[in-house]
Amino acid sequence: MSFSVTEFCQQAKAASLQLAQLSEAEKNAALHAIAQGIENQQQAILAANALDMAAGRDKGLDDAMLDRLLLTPERLLKLAAAVRQVAALPDPVGQIRDLTTRPNGIQVGRMRIPLGVIAMIYEARPNVTADAGALCLKSGNAVILRGGREALQSSLAIAAVMQQALQQQGIHSAAISVVPDPDRGLLLQLLQQKQYIDLVIPRGGEGLIHFVSDHSKIPVIQHYKGICHLYVDKDADLDKALALLLNGKTQRPGVCNALETLLVHQQIAGHFLPKAAAALAAQQVEVFACTHSLGFFSQAQLADEAQFDTEYLRLALSVKTVPDYAAAVAHIQRHSSGHTEVICTQDYSTAQRFIRDINSAVVMVNASSRFSDGGELGLGAEIGISTSKLHAYGPMGLEALTTEKYLVLGDGQIRS
Repeated sequence: MSFSVTEFCQQAKAASLQLAQLSEAEKNAALHAIAQGIENQQQAILAANALDMAAGRDKGLDDAMLDRLLLTPERLLKLAAAVRQVAALPDPVGQIRDLTTRPNGIQVGRMRIPLGVIAMIYEARPNVTADAGALCLKSGNAVILRGGREALQSSLAIAAVMQQALQQQGIHSAAISVVPDPDRGLLLQLLQQKQYIDLVIPRGGEGLIHFVSDHSKIPVIQHYKGICHLYVDKDADLDKALALLLNGKTQRPGVCNALETLLVHQQIAGHFLPKAAAALAAQQVEVFACTHSLGFFSQAQLADEAQFDTEYLRLALSVKTVPDYAAAVAHIQRHSSGHTEVICTQDYSTAQRFIRDINSAVVMVNASSRFSDGGELGLGAEIGISTSKLHAYGPMGLEALTTEKYLVLGDGQIRS
């Protein structure tokens, strides 16, 4: 029997209508059942993951990709714990705000409601299946998960556990579903289903994001890359600046909130860059420096303009000395991907100017770019990071998976 994308989406739409009616207690019960199912059915999930791992080795996937693909008993326990953490988060659905009384006596407010059906497009990360499924369930949305070919068996196994838990709780199993065939033609069909799908969230490399954005007839949450800047101002505490640099660049260089560019005010470059050069060399960071910064590094390469538009995702960094604050802001505005920007300064007025002048999704003062994460920012969990301003901007937690409708309460008033 052939797979029908349209029928698949119709089932998700039907499930979304049921989910929108569920209470917080009912959704939490389902999430706890899912977490328990992941723990109870570890062997089935690990067996499926072993198939993906064997196929990945045969295809010559690199070690980093294989590590992202790998599931272990410990990782499954963390996955179950993450689902329980979602259950513990406050439910945004049904929250009412700004309820005010108009002169004619009607009350007007806004109520949070689910978006409906979300399509999640991702690559070889089977944990996204559980994470996205849990977040969408808690926010009252059905989710269609389309993972990469490399993680297909793992994703299907996790989804089967989740669907079994849903059925046990009397919830439509299509509330969380995985496209069973990674064929790109089916993905193209999925991206046309605007009658049934309300939002598409791609998570993966820049190529995947461009493909989805270029072919979708459905609104897409975009996050092409994370070119995050640290600007060390003339009034910076240099010890703080060095700590921010090393943490932002070297703790996990392959993630989107890692630093990619260091900007240094020329007045303190002679004091700060020698310290930075020694610390970066100790961490084996490859440096691409402008002509004014190059002399402070023993093995740096001269940076061209393209360097400042590069998301390295490895131990590499672009460095530029700027003549003043305005030049730093102009550089960020020209090269920013809209993800996260950091200023290190002890001058309050300069910090306030930076907050006003920079409109990336996350703007930080004297704090590491590595905090640009849903969990670290108090969202509890995130489904992704948006660098497009509609409808969400920055790390997307439960509230970003909802929208608002207007609520009008009257007592028979009519418009004259």
